Amino acid sequence: MVDESIRSQVIDAIVSLHKQSKPLVLVHGGGPEINRMLKLAGIESTFIGGQRETTKMAMRYVQMALRGEVNGTLVRLLNHAGVRAVGLSGKDGGMIVAEKRMHEHVRNGKSERIDIGFVGNIKQVKTDLIIDLIEKGYLPVIAPIALGEDGMDYNINADIFAGVLAASLKAKSYVSLTDVDGLYEDINRPESRIPTATLSELHDFMNKIATGGMIPKLESISTALMGGVKEAHIFNGTKPGELSLQLQGKSASGTKITP
Repeated sequence: MVDESIRSQVIDAIVSLHKQSKPLVLVHGGGPEINRMLKLAGIESTFIGGQRETTKMAMRYVQMALRGEVNGTLVRLLNHAGVRAVGLSGKDGGMIVAEKRMHEHVRNGKSERIDIGFVGNIKQVKTDLIIDLIEKGYLPVIAPIALGEDGMDYNINADIFAGVLAASLKAKSYVSLTDVDGLYEDINRPESRIPTATLSELHDFMNKIATGGMIPKLESISTALMGGVKEAHIFNGTKPGELSLQLQGKSASGTKITP
């Protein structure tokens, strides 16, 4: 999405699906924008177990990046393309209630809990606002920020946020955009792409093969499918022209996972 040409194509693909009377909800992250905003503010990004440590000061700039720059840009582009997009975060209408997330770390055989700041898990979801907007023909565009019961703002991993929300909405399909053509038995062998998988096979893949940033995406898919979503897709977002084909089971740019 940092490539303007690809971003434009992604928007076109979303608009095309929306105009086919397919209700959509778009959840976004914004790691590069957050990094840039924190750098401008002179705040160093520290990662613990792959999670960004988020101080109270850093959270202010995380919100600027997600709720302001990324969300605002997506809403602008979608509305300009003829879709009535509405920018939201998990805070709006009490949509998401967050709770503080502690990082679990094992050291010398003992489990430790590490405070990583204003990073949250989802405790509760209310879908009425989203459903109202969808029924009126709007496309909700949602930043993964939520309010905790303690009254503080929390940053939530966008993949986790999207998976829980998809499950709560009982969505027909959940699509996770990434930069590879789905899942591979061996990422260095293009011919080893896995076109389809079951939830059980996904769990096996997660335990034996998945690494890095793919893990939270697959965890979110597991959450969505276990929560009632009918099908999920890991899809190459750099090939957005094939998104419709992927949903029809005709694309070579993704993996379809079913319960």
